[in-house]
Amino acid sequence: MDRLIKLNSGTAMPRFGLGLYTVTGKNVTQIMQDAVVMGYRLFDTASAYKNEDEVGDAVRSCGVPRDELFITTKVWNTAQRIGDIEGAFMRSLERLQLDYVDLYLMHWPVAGCYPETWHAMEKIYRSGLAKAIGVCNFNELELMHLLENSDIVPAVNQIEYHPLCNQEKLRNFCQSKGIVVQASAPLARGEYLNRHFLKQMAEKYHRSTAQIGLRWLIQKDICVIPRSIQIDRLLENSQIFDFELDETEMAVIDQMNEDLRVINVPVDILN
Repeated sequence: MDRLIKLNSGTAMPRFGLGLYTVTGKNVTQIMQDAVVMGYRLFDTASAYKNEDEVGDAVRSCGVPRDELFITTKVWNTAQRIGDIEGAFMRSLERLQLDYVDLYLMHWPVAGCYPETWHAMEKIYRSGLAKAIGVCNFNELELMHLLENSDIVPAVNQIEYHPLCNQEKLRNFCQSKGIVVQASAPLARGEYLNRHFLKQMAEKYHRSTAQIGLRWLIQKDICVIPRSIQIDRLLENSQIFDFELDETEMAVIDQMNEDLRVINVPVDILN
């Protein structure tokens, strides 16, 4: 399997990368430098993560040319409500100290705001400052509304997806529209790592249960951005391209779904 997937913008995005949620301070630079040595090229941050400055520092110090890296950041809900999308984007770009980002995402679909947010993001995309634009946490109805009222199809929908939260219907819808699904929290923050069947598969393939779960996602054409600050886990998580689960194993993991969510919806989205 190719380690890159072509987005509808024409940009090639790594299927595998590193999520940087809750990673802050000097940890960011060290972890990104370690990850680059292991072959990581995609790094996922957000204005809400409060680490864009450190991500930018790591990009410049990691020893890999900028055009070989794929940097994602996101616009937060507050900027949507006050209608300051372009301002928020430029502040992110300034903190990152980059000339462009590879992917700019809408972090949450803020009711009453997200269509206008998307129109502002379309302008950013057309300017060339973002090579691709997409969304996070959108359901099918929200995507349909966006598609009916905009010119550009999101390149990516980043959603919670793992064996215990199998959003198959949404995945199928996204892929039918040319929207790449990227799994946030693909390890469910450890919730499925001790499940019996996954442990059986791990023993069969001489892998960890985390690798089995990540491989299941990759074979469903879902990109993954697991987070870890441990060097051994960083390496382990990246080693998912040299084995393959069979159809029966894939189907059994499909049946593990419990609609379990580990990502907390922001209070301002719920209200």
